[in-house]
Amino acid sequence: MKVLIIGAGTGGLALAQLLKQAGVCVAVYERDLQPNTDSGGYRVGISPAGNRALRACIPGELYDLYVATCARSPRYFNMLTEQLCEVLSFDIDDAGPNALDGERNVIRKTLRRVLLRGLEDDVLFGKALQGYSSNADGSVTACFQDGSRVTGDVLVGADGTGSAVRRQRLPEARLEDTGIISIGGKIPMTAETKALLSDKMFEGMSLIMAPMGFGAIIHSLEFADSRNDPGVAARWPDFVEALDEDSIGWGIWGARQNCPRDPATLSGEQLRELALELARDWHPHLRTLIRMTAPSTIRDIKVRTSVPLTPWASSNVTLLGDAIHTMTPGRGAGANTALRDAALLGHMLVEADQGRKPLVEAIHAYEVEMLRYSTGDLVHRPLVGRLQLAVTRGVMRIVNAMPAVKRRAFRQMMRVRGEN
Repeated sequence: MKVLIIGAGTGGLALAQLLKQAGVCVAVYERDLQPNTDSGGYRVGISPAGNRALRACIPGELYDLYVATCARSPRYFNMLTEQLCEVLSFDIDDAGPNALDGERNVIRKTLRRVLLRGLEDDVLFGKALQGYSSNADGSVTACFQDGSRVTGDVLVGADGTGSAVRRQRLPEARLEDTGIISIGGKIPMTAETKALLSDKMFEGMSLIMAPMGFGAIIHSLEFADSRNDPGVAARWPDFVEALDEDSIGWGIWGARQNCPRDPATLSGEQLRELALELARDWHPHLRTLIRMTAPSTIRDIKVRTSVPLTPWASSNVTLLGDAIHTMTPGRGAGANTALRDAALLGHMLVEADQGRKPLVEAIHAYEVEMLRYSTGDLVHRPLVGRLQLAVTRGVMRIVNAMPAVKRRAFRQMMRVRGEN
């Protein structure tokens, strides 16, 4: 069996790794012109479920390399006001020794470089898909914009939110604008920028609940342990220089109707000014963090979500990750769901390749299960009323003051995080 994968992102490469290990013929086609085309310098949070799926897809040596390229794990999960007053703070150690087993932060471009390792001869860059055709013998042919064509037994669309495969395979599938604007940036970690964060903020991840439905996230990323570990340099000498510099990342979001300008039309410098305007009444340390951020690192982030689909008739063309279920970034579920898709679809395709299940039946089993766990990405509608915000903060403060209740709440939250 020959599997054609369109898209060399997290899910597509993880699937390719699994299939190659199982002896399945696989080829990946990526529209980027070269592996490092995507600047991709932003954090991806990989949950315990995402890590289990990734471990199922890639060789042990490669998983060790992935772990070595991750930032240190957070110790705290904080909920703060825009004045940096604590509303609720979970100490991750309170959730038990295995609560965050596999909860990791990694830089997207570094993860891509890890997953490309060993697939150098199986990934072709500069291949933008134009469309595909199903053939009388049951095969499928992918046609690319450069005029080239390739035929295989299975075509997998792992080509992201703007998937060309989805447009042809499921033209009824659509994305919905959430009505949320989002701006994000990152700044090198120095003594000066670190001093803007409290100890809990520095050692954890912090969500900020502000009036008018606005919110923010602050997270610090440190790679010093791996960078200074002689064992990492000895095992993967070509990856030491690939480790990202320590940094502090931030993001602000809110309802579009409360935003004075459309971020999509703005330059990096204008985005920084807009972020400062949105945070004009926030704590001075937050404003300083935004003001010190280089415009070249600031992006507007489109917040869209897939409208849930009803089941369709399966064929030898299928989809995974954002190509079939784009999710809002607030849940931190996009990359994790793509990895879960890759592990499940890969397992089903291996069964088909080994003759244990008919091909379309195997793909149908994947699609049924994928649709089950990928639905329910509720569109985040920011709180607008000050009364609603005050009540929410009040409940969280009560929980924060009751250690037993807080530990129970956090353990439940992490169970959900670990399962999804």
